Amino acid sequence: MNKLILSNIIRFFAVMLLQVLVFNYLNLFGFINPFVYLLFILLLPFETPAWLLLILAFFTGISVDMFVNTGGIHAAASLAVGFARPILLRTLVSKREFETGIKPGVADLGWKWFLSYAGISILLHSLIVFYLDFLSFASFFTTFRQALSQAAATLFFIILFEFLANIRKR
Repeated sequence: MNKLILSNIIRFFAVMLLQVLVFNYLNLFGFINPFVYLLFILLLPFETPAWLLLILAFFTGISVDMFVNTGGIHAAASLAVGFARPILLRTLVSKREFETGIKPGVADLGWKWFLSYAGISILLHSLIVFYLDFLSFASFFTTFRQALSQAAATLFFIILFEFLANIRKR
């Protein structure tokens, strides 16, 4: 089996175990549960075909939905991130950076690029999760504030994991 495929399978199970066993039970300020499983979608190689990216994003989201009983909200949000990812990458990555073997992480593209990429993706995901969960625009700004807080907490933990992964590589 290809080393890249094996490392992505291991990453999938690692982030899913962390999400299901730790982060689903971490309740900050009464409404913040960081979604670290997004790290799997964010770190998929640039060369991943769009159809496979969408399947993996859906499978990742529906796996979380099965454990937290949210009826497809995470699947929809993850699918939206998977759909937006190629557009976001074309916007943020220059042709020089978009070479074979370059991975969408801090090690290859730096912190500034990763913060932009992860921040936009996580914010999109959080907005979709919160607005689908409440299904109302009656308290638009309260929901937006909660989604923004959720995205900030998720980004914090994903940055922490990337930082720890880069320390381990050195």
